[in-house]
Amino acid sequence: MENVTALDHPLVDHHLSVLRDATTPPETFRAALERLTFLLTYEATKDLPTTDVAVQTPVGPAQCKRVAARIGLVPILRAGLGMVDPVLTMLPGAEVWHLGFYRDEATLQPVEYYQKLPRGKAVDLALVVDPMLATGGSAVAAIDTLGRWGVSRVKLLAMIAAPEGLAMVHRRHPHTQVYVCGVDEKLNDKGYIVPGLGDAGDRVFNAATD
Repeated sequence: MENVTALDHPLVDHHLSVLRDATTPPETFRAALERLTFLLTYEATKDLPTTDVAVQTPVGPAQCKRVAARIGLVPILRAGLGMVDPVLTMLPGAEVWHLGFYRDEATLQPVEYYQKLPRGKAVDLALVVDPMLATGGSAVAAIDTLGRWGVSRVKLLAMIAAPEGLAMVHRRHPHTQVYVCGVDEKLNDKGYIVPGLGDAGDRVFNAATD
């Protein structure tokens, strides 16, 4: 599908197997999620604009490049919080703005419960992070919200995606670039990704309720 990049690398396969494993403990799950987020961030930022700068090394002058864009990091609560720290490690100057949605279990539609974006000029690029792209409802709602703020360029980073979610994002926001570690088979009748990895938020925060 156009504008979808699925990472193809042995390290991605390895760490994704750790995420999928139902026996993986929360601390190991978080570590694997962070490692995969580093790889997604690397891939998603290959086309960032840069500016030339002159620096003085210990032995002489050097011509270098630095990122020249105002970047917003937008985790979708709550599972997206598990992807924030590795992105900030790579992009320490990024702004962090949170969006919260929960899924209505009857309609499978996203319901916004938290949104706090600043007034004034929008960022040049927003990186929306959420481990799961299932129905695509929350992703589309997040991109809609960012569009109202004035963001013209959005990239979506997820661990795994369902074909239905990718189709939804492409249909509603065809220019949004999506970066994933894997594309799974389908959604089940409850809107869960199959084979998936379970509830990412519960597994990140060790907060399973059943």
